[in-house]
Amino acid sequence: MLTHLDSQGRAAMVDVTDKAVTSREAVAEARIRMQPQTLQMIEAGGHPKGDVFAVARIAGIQAAKKTSDLIPLCHPLMLTSVKVELSAEGDDCVRIQARCKLAGQTGVEMEALTAASVAALTIYDMCKAVDRGMVIESVRLLEKLGGKSGHFKADEDN
Repeated sequence: MLTHLDSQGRAAMVDVTDKAVTSREAVAEARIRMQPQTLQMIEAGGHPKGDVFAVARIAGIQAAKKTSDLIPLCHPLMLTSVKVELSAEGDDCVRIQARCKLAGQTGVEMEALTAASVAALTIYDMCKAVDRGMVIESVRLLEKLGGKSGHFKADEDN
């Protein structure tokens, strides 16, 4: 059942008034592939704009807090924690993992997905002058905890 449609099939924000306040958490990831020399430059701290991972981390945190401004039917949430971790994966990829938490009436999956996506976009923005062929891929929810629908954990294989 699509929860963002009313009885006439029109888009509508879900009414969470009667939902219990529970602890909720979501973890999402994104990957950005690039030329090995681009990743070497990032890891060596040689980018003229500064620390690429630090800027992407801050961008991801800010994005999580602004998700309801970007996704029309998302509720504004009072996030209690947003963590964005970036790490090299092999010689040509950065893995971004975003974790969002709150005690509230609705989940934080969109906030985690937004944080991971915007962190990847920020890496692209900072490095596009040296590598326009970067590819953002595998944006996905890894895990969701709390709420009525319970625990979700993505398959390791995907």
